[in-house]
Amino acid sequence: MQLTQEEVLEKIYNLILNPKTRDWERYLLTTTKNALDDKGNFKEQLAKLEAELRPLALRNNLTPDVTDFYQEITEKDSAVYQSVKKKHFVSNPAHQERAIFAGGCFWCMVEPFETQPGIVSVLSGYTGGALENPSYDQVSSGGTGHVEAVEIIFDTRVVSYQELIDLYWKITDPTDAFGQFQDRGPQYRPIIFTTNEEQQAIAEKTKQVVIDSGRYKKPIITEIRKAETFWPAENYHQEFYKKQPKRYKAIKRERQQFLTYQHLKGKLRVSLGRGKKT
Repeated sequence: MQLTQEEVLEKIYNLILNPKTRDWERYLLTTTKNALDDKGNFKEQLAKLEAELRPLALRNNLTPDVTDFYQEITEKDSAVYQSVKKKHFVSNPAHQERAIFAGGCFWCMVEPFETQPGIVSVLSGYTGGALENPSYDQVSSGGTGHVEAVEIIFDTRVVSYQELIDLYWKITDPTDAFGQFQDRGPQYRPIIFTTNEEQQAIAEKTKQVVIDSGRYKKPIITEIRKAETFWPAENYHQEFYKKQPKRYKAIKRERQQFLTYQHLKGKLRVSLGRGKKT
């Protein structure tokens, strides 16, 4: 649905006041607002703003809130992604649990879990740091202590935490303390955040299994910590694999190639180890 002039002005005003908006974005938004306040042609000014934002929008370099606004003024409805947050809550405590995993960029952590049976919802977000309600820019700077993570709500009658954590070990590199795959920095380090004692016990046990497997030459550094406040990421980051399928497939391909190579090396190492024992 196309926005009215009043709705556009309200959104522009809110973005100007938003501390997460970058200075140059704020300059463009302020220029447009002033032009509209001076009775400038609405369609003309909006088209000009869209054209100025477009180069970085196409490269996914706008801040998330401005990205959402850009999608709206170009009539790409971002409301569908708001629905992710709206449905993301435990509605049946007797048969639903939360699981939180950090394993690199959250763009690639949603689809592997969301496509499993028994998954109610998967939300991308930030956790593990002290700053309240951090933005993507703040977390990506690497100085807030947060990691990018996914919070999963799952139906325990259909899928177990054991199954989810088994999948987690398969799609992450447990030997990389400085990021994951092509994603470098402390905000991408692998951490399992447990929400109860049972999850803690399962996580510790599976980690020991990975250590004892002999599949990895380097130490297993994946942390296991009690869950902390989980801050949902901006709309732009939710269900990224659906919004940007081509870009997601390219990133996923790189991860899969690395994991396939790593798993093959692991099998060879275990096989050689058994040969030496005999």
